[in-house]
Amino acid sequence: MAAETGDAARALALSMQPQVAAVLFASAACTVALAALLAVLRMRPPWWCACPVCEAYLTASWAGEFDNLCDWFTHLLRTSPAQTVHVHVLRNVLTANPVTVDHMLRARFDNYPKGAPFSAILADFLGRGIFNVDGDAWLFQRKLAAAELASPALRAFAARVVASELRGRLVPLLRSAAASGRVLDLQDVFRRFAFDCICNISFGLDPGCLELSMPVSAFETAFDLASTLSARRATAPMQVIWRLKRLLNLGDERRLRDAVRLVDTLAEEVIRQRRKLGGGGSDLLSRFMGSINDDRYLRDIVVSFMLAGRDTVASALTAFFLLLSDHPEAARAIRDEAARVCGGGDDDDGRLATFAKLKDMHYVHAALFESMRLFPPVQFDSKFAAGDDTLPDGTAVARGTRVTYHAYAMGRMESVWGPDCGEFRPERWLRDGRFVPQSPYRYPVFQGGARVCIGKELALMEMKAVIAAVVRGFDIEAVDRSSRRPRFAPGLTATFAGGLPVRVRRRARGV
Repeated sequence: MAAETGDAARALALSMQPQVAAVLFASAACTVALAALLAVLRMRPPWWCACPVCEAYLTASWAGEFDNLCDWFTHLLRTSPAQTVHVHVLRNVLTANPVTVDHMLRARFDNYPKGAPFSAILADFLGRGIFNVDGDAWLFQRKLAAAELASPALRAFAARVVASELRGRLVPLLRSAAASGRVLDLQDVFRRFAFDCICNISFGLDPGCLELSMPVSAFETAFDLASTLSARRATAPMQVIWRLKRLLNLGDERRLRDAVRLVDTLAEEVIRQRRKLGGGGSDLLSRFMGSINDDRYLRDIVVSFMLAGRDTVASALTAFFLLLSDHPEAARAIRDEAARVCGGGDDDDGRLATFAKLKDMHYVHAALFESMRLFPPVQFDSKFAAGDDTLPDGTAVARGTRVTYHAYAMGRMESVWGPDCGEFRPERWLRDGRFVPQSPYRYPVFQGGARVCIGKELALMEMKAVIAAVVRGFDIEAVDRSSRRPRFAPGLTATFAGGLPVRVRRRARGV
C-alpha cells in the first residue's frame, strides 16, 4: 500500500513538472520585464520626450509649414539664441554656430569621431570605406588617397578625362537636346557624367568596358536607392527599429539588402577589370590594390569613391544650374569672364577652357561657392561624442550623443552671412575681382580640420570646367522648378525630388 502511495506521488510530481516549470519561467520573465521597465524609467527614454521640438518631429507636424526637414531645422537653428538645438528623440544636438563647428572639427577633434553608431547605420552600404571609419583605418585610406590626389600627373590626367567627357559626351548630348527640343533631367545627366569621370580618374576604367548582366544605369539606380535607404536609418528615433527589420529582412531593409547586392556586383566588376588590366596604373584603385589583398575592403573603398566623385559633384552642379536659371545675370557674368580669360564668344565649337585658365575664372569660382553655400551637396554631417563635453555655447553633451553641424542651415543664418543670406550673390566672395575664401568653420561645405575634403581641388576643377563649357555654349532653363522653393529627396547627398527637368537652347556664336 505504501509503495502504491509513493508511486502515485511520483507520478503526480512528474505530471506537474511542466506546469511548475512554466510558472517558474513566467515568474522569471516577469522579473526580467520589471527590471527592464525600471531601467527604462531610470534612463528616461527619448521617445517619452514631450518638448515641442520632439513632438513636431515624431508627429511630422513640421511638414505643415515646411517642404523639407532641413528647412525646419534651419528655422529652429535661426530662432535659437545659441544657434544650437537638441532633438531629444534622436539624441542629437544640431548646431549652425561656426564657433561650435570649429570646436568639433578642430579644437576637440579627438572627442568627435564618426563613432560606432554612425558606422553601424552605413555599414551595409559603405562598409569600411573612408567616410565610415575612424582611427588607423581612416588615416591609412586618407594618406594613400591624399598622396595620389596631390600628384601633378593625376591632376593633369583628371583634366584630360574631364575635357574628353565634355567634348565626347556632355556637350553633344546638350546639342542633341537643343536640336530636338526635348526636356532633359539635368540631375540625371550630371550623375552619369560624374560617374564616367570618377570611373576613369579613380579606377582607370571607362564604364563601357564593364561586363555587367544589366545596363550600368540599373546599378546606378541601385546605388541611389542604397544611399536613400541608408540615410533613412538615421531618422529613426530608435535604432532597434531598423535593426529588427534588418534581422527579419522586412520593408526598407529588404530593399536595401537587394540594392547593396547590386552595388557589390558593380564594385566587384570594377575590381576585376582593374586587375585584368594589370598593376602599375596611375589611378587611385591601383594604388590601393598594391597595399590591400582583401577584396571586400577594396569594395568598400570603390563604393566610397563613387559616392564622393559621383553624388557630390552631380548634386553641386544640379543646384548651380537651377540657381543660374533663376539668375540670368550671373550667366552673363560667367560668359563675360570666360570670353575675357579664354577669348572668343561661346564654347560650343569644341574649344574648352584649360586647367590654367579655369584657375583664372574668379567669378565662376565665386558663383560655385555661393551656390554650395545655399545648396551644399552634403547638407549636414554628424559625429558622436566619445566623452562628456560642453560646447562653446554652453550646451552640455553627454558621451554617446550625436552632434551634427548643419551646413545647409549655416548658409541661411543672418548672424553668419548677413541680412541677404537667402540671396544668391556671388559678389560676396570677391574682393577687387578676385576670389576670397572664408573660414571652413563658417563654410564647412568641404568639412574642416583633419577631415577636410582631400578631393576638393579635383572636384572644383571638374565643376568649373563643366560650368564654363555649358554656360558659354547653352542657355539652360528649368521647367517647373525654382531655387526659391526646392524639394529634396532623402539621401546621403542633397538630391532634388523629381530631378531637374530643363530645356536647352544652343547659343549663337558671339552672343
